[in-house]
Amino acid sequence: MAHTPLSDNVTGASANRPLSRGDVKTLSLSALGGALEFYDFIIFVYFATVIGQLFFPPDMPEWLRQTQTFGIFAAGYLVRPLGGIVMAHFGDLLGRKRMFTLSILLMALPTLAIGCLPTYHAIGYLAPLLLVLLRMLQGAAVGGEVPGAWVFVTEHVQRRHVGLACGTLSAGLAAGILIGSLVSAAMKSHYSAAELAEGAWRIPFVIGGGLGLIAVYLRRWLRETPVFAEMRERRALAAELPVKAVLRDHLGGVLLAMAVSWILTAAIVVIMLMTPPLLAAQYAGLDASLANVVAILCLIVGCVVAGWCADRFGSGATLIGWSALLGASYWLMMSVVGQRPDQLMPLYALAGFAVGITGAIPAVAVKAFPAAVRFSGLSFSYNVAYAVFGGFTPIIVTTLMRWYPMSPAIYVAALSVMGILIGLFLLRTPAGRRLAVMPC
Repeated sequence: MAHTPLSDNVTGASANRPLSRGDVKTLSLSALGGALEFYDFIIFVYFATVIGQLFFPPDMPEWLRQTQTFGIFAAGYLVRPLGGIVMAHFGDLLGRKRMFTLSILLMALPTLAIGCLPTYHAIGYLAPLLLVLLRMLQGAAVGGEVPGAWVFVTEHVQRRHVGLACGTLSAGLAAGILIGSLVSAAMKSHYSAAELAEGAWRIPFVIGGGLGLIAVYLRRWLRETPVFAEMRERRALAAELPVKAVLRDHLGGVLLAMAVSWILTAAIVVIMLMTPPLLAAQYAGLDASLANVVAILCLIVGCVVAGWCADRFGSGATLIGWSALLGASYWLMMSVVGQRPDQLMPLYALAGFAVGITGAIPAVAVKAFPAAVRFSGLSFSYNVAYAVFGGFTPIIVTTLMRWYPMSPAIYVAALSVMGILIGLFLLRTPAGRRLAVMPC
């Protein structure tokens, strides 16, 4: 599909202007909404144990209860590609802002509903069935929110600020994980296990749903992206099913976006989510919870710095440098903490900062598609990659750890090498440079 660069934010003197007050407002509201939406999505896992006790029969074996509870949590991931593709389809045809607002509404209402949902004691097996349905709605919402947010902010700022915009938004998403962790810790320190089971577990969901509705209201003050507004005015919107055009005409962009999404998935799933329980199992109860909080704080900073580097030094050079840092820092951490547990905090902080590569990766993926199908292309690539690699990564890593205790570090190092190769491709080849600099 031919693509004619749009006039706004890519040409003329305005392309060199600094971030305006409107840009800052857009980035701030987008990052805030992303943080609240990610909090709503992940808070479930922090209370999975008490939810499993309340939403399944009391005589069910504990292992089966845990399996089914985490299966409900996984249902949110499985529906992400479908939700993302559907919302992206209408985002490319009806407007970015409408879907950007819908995604957070679709997250807030099910979160609020989970907080008010009757348990198994009240309505029997209908309780877990309703819980699955609500988790699927949350998955559909986050499937549209993440790529939709990246598209929304990058189409609002000038091309020279695309990396910073993506990094700021990714920092907001990471902040949602941090908020969930802190709320969980506060609840479990303030309430006993019995009090949580009696109803205190509902509080984080009700708070999350309420804050999500506030974020829906705040997004009313955002305006449609200039890129989409101009496409609509010029009647340059996709003339067919956007995802069909993506798969037919932009397969190279799909492969690139899926590859970098794989790196993003490994960094978040393995380093930030899986590492604390893996270390506890491997080193006789080594507690990495506090170090994980510090790592998330460093991740938030790293996202912004990596995004800035993508603007300053280019996507290719940033991927090369940050991929090398990611693989080396995590390898160092996993090879040292067994003998030197006192080094866990600084090494996990460094690895968390390296996971900030997730702030630069969207700047690569979002540029891989022209504006008319950008939302659909990014959403398809990111959500399919996240569903496949996010689903199989824990299985692969934990299975390999039986034979190779360093398998998490090996897995991350392998994908770091792939990141370096992608960076060289973007930096050294004409095809890579074309994908890396497509107007936003």
